[in-house]
Amino acid sequence: MKSLYLECNAGISGDMLVAALLDLGADKEALDKALQSIPAKGFEYKISRVSKAGVDCCDFDVILDEEHANHDHDMAFLHGNSDAVVHSHEHEHEHHHDHEHEHEHEHHHDHDHEHEHSHVPHEHHHHHEHRGLQEVIAIIDATDMSAAAKELALKIFDIIADAEAKAHAVEKNAVHFHEVGAIDSIVDIVAIAVCADSLGVENVIVPELCEGRGTVRCQHGVLSVPVPATANIMQRFGFNVRLLPVQGEFVTPTGAAAAAALMTT
Repeated sequence: MKSLYLECNAGISGDMLVAALLDLGADKEALDKALQSIPAKGFEYKISRVSKAGVDCCDFDVILDEEHANHDHDMAFLHGNSDAVVHSHEHEHEHHHDHEHEHEHEHHHDHDHEHEHSHVPHEHHHHHEHRGLQEVIAIIDATDMSAAAKELALKIFDIIADAEAKAHAVEKNAVHFHEVGAIDSIVDIVAIAVCADSLGVENVIVPELCEGRGTVRCQHGVLSVPVPATANIMQRFGFNVRLLPVQGEFVTPTGAAAAAALMTT
């Protein structure tokens, strides 16, 4: 049995997990095939090598065009300076600390185009439109990936939908993914599912999730860390949570949902 041990001692987000799975040997051709088939526009993605603290590691980055970029999650906005422009994506933003992947890989946003793909648009969504769960399901269903990968991607989104529904006291099908349903998160979740499936992992161990402290801003206002959706996922799946003595969001809803969907023990 092939096992995966997720050591989330510096948190977990969608792009962090994708990069770590790629470094473990996930199939890049299958990933390219799936991501280029996503029926949505406005994004590119990049797979590159970066060096952090002298360690060579993979970096996965989803780059949104100006029309689709969600500035509500820029670091400047999150930390109170709404006049500055620092691009980041969904909740998968770059933190002011070093991220480490399952095997001590650090997260890094870099805009060199080593392995970048321009996406051919199939659908036209304005970036202010909100996607409901059924719309997200339709996008994933239309994406070219294995049945097992598709099942995992849908499971991750279903976990997020449940968590968001609880946070907002609405029915799951009434949840509109203005944050976690943004195209960059769909790309991250499809990528996680394809990479995990290609590795053929049967057993996934998540000993704990390490989260920061303080508050972050989102479309609803200032929220405590962990944000409600993340906290709901942590509680539902009984994660051991260790708070780090650092301000900031280390565990994103996408990261927590992916860990929950993958976890077997």
